[in-house]
Amino acid sequence: MIVSGNVHKYGDNVDTDVIIPARYLNVSDAKQLAAHCMEDIDADFVNKVKEGDLMVANKNFGCGSSREHAPLAIKTSGIKLIIAESFARIFYRNAINIGLPIMECEAAAKEINAGDVVEADLTTGVITNKTTGKTYQAAGFPPFIQGIVDAGGLVNYVKTSK
Repeated sequence: MIVSGNVHKYGDNVDTDVIIPARYLNVSDAKQLAAHCMEDIDADFVNKVKEGDLMVANKNFGCGSSREHAPLAIKTSGIKLIIAESFARIFYRNAINIGLPIMECEAAAKEINAGDVVEADLTTGVITNKTTGKTYQAAGFPPFIQGIVDAGGLVNYVKTSK
């Protein structure tokens, strides 16, 4: 599976409280969550993000609470992939559970800039910055994780794999 899009870039330690502020945790509708995605760190994100865009961040993306609302808000906003140096462990699993692809690649996270156009092959792990022509190697998804992402999340995967 190949994804390609414009990049929205963030720094270190982007926590779940800025991805989706706690004041919206009583909302269960994914579209309402997406309407407030990143608003405490990037108030204009929801106006800039387009379906198919990518997010790139530095270290420890998704730290903080274990709320599944955070990756759900990002996915529903239109982001198709997050590339980071590293992810908080619970965010990593929550992203896979809801079918949001994520890749760890230190060099790509450091060198890719906001506004760059990036293409990533989720199977091989090859990340190509179409703006600069530079390529990076991340780990591809194992088949069972790719199956979860392809199904749109763990619940759909379990339903369709019976």
